[in-house]
Amino acid sequence: MSQPILVTGATGETGRYTVDRLLARGLAVRALAHKDDDRAAQLRAAGAEVVVGDLLEHDDVLRAVDGARAAYFCYPVRPGLIQATAYFADAALRAGLEVLVNMSQISAREDSKSHAARDHWIAERLFDRAGVPVVHLRPTFFAQWFLYRHAKASIVERGEIDLPYGDGRHAPIAAEDQARFIAAVLADPQPHLGSTYTLHGPIELSQAQIAEAISEALGRDVRYAPSSIDAYRARLEQAGLPAFLIQHFCAIAVDYQNGIFAGADTAIATVTGTPPMTVQAFIDLHRTAFERPASA
Repeated sequence: MSQPILVTGATGETGRYTVDRLLARGLAVRALAHKDDDRAAQLRAAGAEVVVGDLLEHDDVLRAVDGARAAYFCYPVRPGLIQATAYFADAALRAGLEVLVNMSQISAREDSKSHAARDHWIAERLFDRAGVPVVHLRPTFFAQWFLYRHAKASIVERGEIDLPYGDGRHAPIAAEDQARFIAAVLADPQPHLGSTYTLHGPIELSQAQIAEAISEALGRDVRYAPSSIDAYRARLEQAGLPAFLIQHFCAIAVDYQNGIFAGADTAIATVTGTPPMTVQAFIDLHRTAFERPASA
């Protein structure tokens, strides 16, 4: 059997779609899952080799990377990224990986006020300085944010997008489209080694224009109802989100207002031959998630 491509975060947003895209190319895939649950079983059923482990356990990382020819590294927004990066860089060098595709953030920079975003900047530097053959990805906000519990409830129940993003703009990028790009780089890494790509959807929009696009797709009114960062923080705290995540969300809200998340696709269409989907196409693809209860 050929050497597998390792996909971490394989049950998450980009990971599961990347597994699908790699398998569709006829490539051997090893999926790292944190738990051996129904989602891991689905990966096995699809044809992936599943390894259960934790990116914060060095032995687990060595076991997952051993024998692989390439890897996709994706760590959630929580403490521990620097430790996980150091472990993964060590494993990548031992295994002699052809490429490591690293999921970073568009807000990653040395002076970021977000602890998570600054950690991503440091993680990029660790991979670079370790000599790992790496490709960094810096996506803008995922289109999947529309599906998250509060955002979806706000759209479905009140017809609102209530975020503290002011007049900032971005082009929402679907995890499905990112996965096509990730799979393409993992399958043919040589042209991309050492590159850093920002990933965007096809059209840059304000929040008001995003609301209009969702309205068009759903056939009902959705409007942008901007909130303050203080109100946003209070809502996140009430929802019980971890302090690390709340600090990140509030810091990048300021980044968004300042244009850090702006831009439109310059990479996905070129590398994959297919442009990323619009907001309308994404909402249509996930239409059932936005259906109102029968009594509404």
